[in-house]
Amino acid sequence: MNKLIYKKFFNNITIFFILTTVSLGLIVWIIQAVNYLDFVSEDGHSLKIYFYYTVLSLPKIISRIFLYGFFISIFYSLIKFEENNELLVFWTHGVNKLEFTNNLLKYSLIVLLVQIIFTTLLVPSSQNKARSFIRSSNIGYLPSIIKERKFIDNIKNVTIYVEKKNNRNLNNIFLKDQYDNDSFQIIYAKKGVLKNIAGKNYLLLFNGKFIKNDNGIVNSFDFRRTEFNLSKYGTKTTTTPKIQEVDTLTLFNCINSFLKIAPVNFNKFNNKNFDCFKNIHKDVIREFLKRIYLPIYIPLIALLASLIIGESKNAPNYSKLKFLFFSLGTLVVILAEISIKFVATNIFQNIIFFIIPVILFSTAYFYTYKKYK
Repeated sequence: MNKLIYKKFFNNITIFFILTTVSLGLIVWIIQAVNYLDFVSEDGHSLKIYFYYTVLSLPKIISRIFLYGFFISIFYSLIKFEENNELLVFWTHGVNKLEFTNNLLKYSLIVLLVQIIFTTLLVPSSQNKARSFIRSSNIGYLPSIIKERKFIDNIKNVTIYVEKKNNRNLNNIFLKDQYDNDSFQIIYAKKGVLKNIAGKNYLLLFNGKFIKNDNGIVNSFDFRRTEFNLSKYGTKTTTTPKIQEVDTLTLFNCINSFLKIAPVNFNKFNNKNFDCFKNIHKDVIREFLKRIYLPIYIPLIALLASLIIGESKNAPNYSKLKFLFFSLGTLVVILAEISIKFVATNIFQNIIFFIIPVILFSTAYFYTYKKYK
């Protein structure tokens, strides 16, 4: 019988947890998606790239609200069970509150494992995949980034100035194509038209002049019509992976190359686009611990949420205690997010980072044990 009532309780928490986390995640995702419109309006990427990038950002958003969603789910479920007298089913079947808390902690360990899988595998993989779309993208939506009487340098190695623009028709165009530090070409044209031919962007220029500078040697000549292929150029959007986009094994290899954690000499990195150098040493450690160690707060917030079962709904101060326990859990979630800042080269700060959740959990569990025993 006890297994059945536990199953019902944990099924309710799981369903509510999934709904809460996904709902909050979608709200944040929609807001983020609006911000990502700059990829189209300013950087010139296609709507297809924008769609892929925004969709792949969802796992990262879910992981960021995972902790708080879990706390809300347990806290809300326990209150609803208490107010509906459903917790009495446990007590009348011989389940004491300490045993109930211990089973809740076991459930939190499963959630902890899910979160670690999420942060170490799914999130960095989706983030790196999103960056790879940007990396392989060319200028897909060029008309959106060209504006009248503004120097547009969103295209890598190319600067464009247009005096007048009417949809895809341009007047008085200035274009500079930088080959390297000492070589470039400048193109001036009275008229121009943006064309998309076989999926590639071309700028057709009419009645203008080429000026080429090749290591100080200048040549110039006029033209009546020429084509400038813009599809071979990328945007200035960051294409190298950020640390949070690098896979976990590569981060560990990078840390080991400095700290020599493992006896094996890891000199090869899985992500060829990632450069491991000493200046990012601290940031790499922070990202690695964020994925591996921060989920340890999950059992702690489960324990804090369970404190409410020690209080009767008929107690005169029940509402105040609900607010107190909810505030306490929220503060711990915030602490978990900011504690990563304690990670540094200073040993004392690192010790603080590691022992904070251990001390808080030990204190909360000692209080629970004394009260229920």
